Amino acid sequence: MNTSTIFDDSYWMRQAIEQGAQVLYLTAPNPRVGCIIVRDGQVLGLGATQAVGGPHAEVMALRDMRRRGHDAADATVYVTLEPCSHYGRTPPCVDALIEARPARVVVAMLDPNPLVAGQGLARLRAAGIAVTTSVCVHEALAINPGFIARMTRKTPWVWLKLAASLDGRSALHNGVSQWITGTQARADGHHWRARSCVVLTGVGTVLADDPQLNVRHVQTDRQPIKAIVDTRFEIPEDARLLDGGRTWVFTCRSDPAKAERLAGRNVQVIELPAVHGPNEALSGVGRTDMPRGGGRVDLAEMMRWMGANEINEVHVEAGSRLNGALLQAQCVDELLVYMAPMLLGDALPMARLPALESLEQAVRFEFFETCMLAPDIRLRARLGERWRALLEAVQPAGVSQGHPE
Repeated sequence: MNTSTIFDDSYWMRQAIEQGAQVLYLTAPNPRVGCIIVRDGQVLGLGATQAVGGPHAEVMALRDMRRRGHDAADATVYVTLEPCSHYGRTPPCVDALIEARPARVVVAMLDPNPLVAGQGLARLRAAGIAVTTSVCVHEALAINPGFIARMTRKTPWVWLKLAASLDGRSALHNGVSQWITGTQARADGHHWRARSCVVLTGVGTVLADDPQLNVRHVQTDRQPIKAIVDTRFEIPEDARLLDGGRTWVFTCRSDPAKAERLAGRNVQVIELPAVHGPNEALSGVGRTDMPRGGGRVDLAEMMRWMGANEINEVHVEAGSRLNGALLQAQCVDELLVYMAPMLLGDALPMARLPALESLEQAVRFEFFETCMLAPDIRLRARLGERWRALLEAVQPAGVSQGHPE
């Protein structure tokens, strides 16, 4: 190892972030947290948060340290999120750290959870342990946007997965869309399914394609919840996605007998209020025959319901109507676009949106990542102001990166 990295907080924090990235599919609704304990350039212990109810990253790293025959005297603990200071499903991690007595704790992000919110750092300082904050905060936030969003605004972080041609078309007018993109892109899409808490679609997609919506192309022990926007509660009871996995159906129509039958198959039916508007024909049901004036599922209320039910991240795979409705309802934070090197011409758009009168009315995303998945390309774009709001929430006011407190 290059000796210049021995006391480089950014170097070691990135190792901790790598630990957290290894549990992307595992920890929900808890955040993905990594921890590494270092002394004089030597790793004493490392760990990551386990499945809900299991030990957090700090405890895992301390256990690993002791298994290796070390203690934390004069060591530095690098952890990607402020140690918890409250009793939840597990005891407070800050107690374990204070008992171990490291010289210093370096934290990437503050925890905006009202039950923590700086109290963990305050207890460490009160115990005589030096604290440094905001090291590699951007990288740490990148593996936990949903948890931070839920803690700060009470709704999940939502990305909209789109597969399209170079001219922005997602399907032929007869509904055929399999397959616009290649095998690498489809496998990558399953990675994003796996790291989400919920995979969301509309009943129109269920009726047209009968998808499974589960994770098949990557290994995971936790399948995300499947969710369907179904204004008129039309989901067929023999749909393939009703396979016994946890499923939510959001609807405006009450049918207690059908709901009871589906409950026996691990399906929860959530009745939400209807909203009305000039664009409700472009609603999330994915149907061309929805009558105007009938209303549609309130998508913003659906996201608030998910936040209240500990959903951190939502992965949307739907048709152009639900895509457009979610964008119009300002429910989308990020676009995950798989673009194929083909032209489809007169075909269905990625999202059905109303015509604009000027470019000033356009919703503008910011590109931040590109990835080649031969023969396709994956583009990621997000709403910059929403990302910056999350960054602000996890850094002390007026504190620059790597600031000792």
